[in-house]
Amino acid sequence: MVATTLAVIFACGQKNGTPPTVGRPAVEKPAQVSGQPVPAAHRMAEYLPILQGKKVAAVVNHTSMVGSTHLVDTLLKSGVKVVEIFAPEHGFRGTASDGEQVKDGKDAATGIPIASLYGEKKKPGSAELQGVDLVLFDIQDVGARFYTYISTMTYVMEACAENNIPLLLLDRPNPNGHYVDGPVLKKTHTSFTGLHEVPVVYGMTIGEYARMVNGEGWLTGGLKCQLEVVPCAGYDHRTAYQLPVKPSPNLPNMRAIYLYPSLCFFEGTVVSVGRGTGQQFQIYGVPGAVVGDFTFTPQPMEGAKTPPQQGKLCRGFNLTSLKAEDLRQRNSLNLSYLLDFYQKYPDKENFFLKTKHFDNLAGGTALKEQIIAGKTEAEIRQSWQDDLNKFKAMRKHYLLYYDFED
Repeated sequence: MVATTLAVIFACGQKNGTPPTVGRPAVEKPAQVSGQPVPAAHRMAEYLPILQGKKVAAVVNHTSMVGSTHLVDTLLKSGVKVVEIFAPEHGFRGTASDGEQVKDGKDAATGIPIASLYGEKKKPGSAELQGVDLVLFDIQDVGARFYTYISTMTYVMEACAENNIPLLLLDRPNPNGHYVDGPVLKKTHTSFTGLHEVPVVYGMTIGEYARMVNGEGWLTGGLKCQLEVVPCAGYDHRTAYQLPVKPSPNLPNMRAIYLYPSLCFFEGTVVSVGRGTGQQFQIYGVPGAVVGDFTFTPQPMEGAKTPPQQGKLCRGFNLTSLKAEDLRQRNSLNLSYLLDFYQKYPDKENFFLKTKHFDNLAGGTALKEQIIAGKTEAEIRQSWQDDLNKFKAMRKHYLLYYDFED
């Protein structure tokens, strides 16, 4: 099995997929990748032989597509025995609201049991894994620490390690994989929206991130998962990737995906980022604002049953005129949205939610303290640099693809 994976990696002209202690082959640096990269799920010849004859549990959602067909349906047609589906935040079909508990059930199309990993439990139990020979993971990530699919993946890895079950991960390109930025999370602020000491934007595919979790001993008790990653083809960390399916209900397009790491900080404040509208993470505002010339009123809708500031007229800013390609070329977080709005908001005492959610998103108390103290964006960025440099050095050990700095 390991030999097969290494052969796949070498054939793609990618960096060595073996642990960093083994070293890396001298591979000629490729030219800039052109065209759309190929997610691992499409490379069926590389993983179907591993699945044949095994009882498979699939950690999947609506992004787990092979062309226009869901991976589970594709596997069933190929003779693979899928015995369980594990569903992350937003559910198997991707329609549940942010934070909404996902219930166990059964897939109406296939009759396969669905166990929720975003409800009463976040990790598969031993009973649910009874009789499972292999767990298959295929979910599209967007490369921000507070996007919960990497937390789900970590708990799945832990369950696999505890039950001695191998995990086969089908990698997908990271649309925000072309830079690393933001404050590095402090251990005191671990939560489901941030389990590990990584920056807000970590610049790794979900397969690379899984290798880091394993290699750094981040599973409980230092456990090691029997992890195998099937890589993408035609991808490196300079590659622009147009997602074929929106990754969650409130990231409807590439503009929102690029703005998400910067605007998500508002979710720890009174400011709405457009949940309950058709322009999620592309607009922001709040009732009673004295700045901005754009107004909107959040209303209940699919993926946002009770959106922040529901039914209230919000005033703020509209970023839908920004071009996605220009946002991508910025290669960093944009703190100006947050800093400017805070400075001009009249009720500063009530700008940050009392739930401490902002600190969990930021990965510590420093960012909020810096904003309240009136620090400039340059001063705030400088405070991240030592931690960012340490992370970047660690990150390089686990990359499967050529980096944006190579």
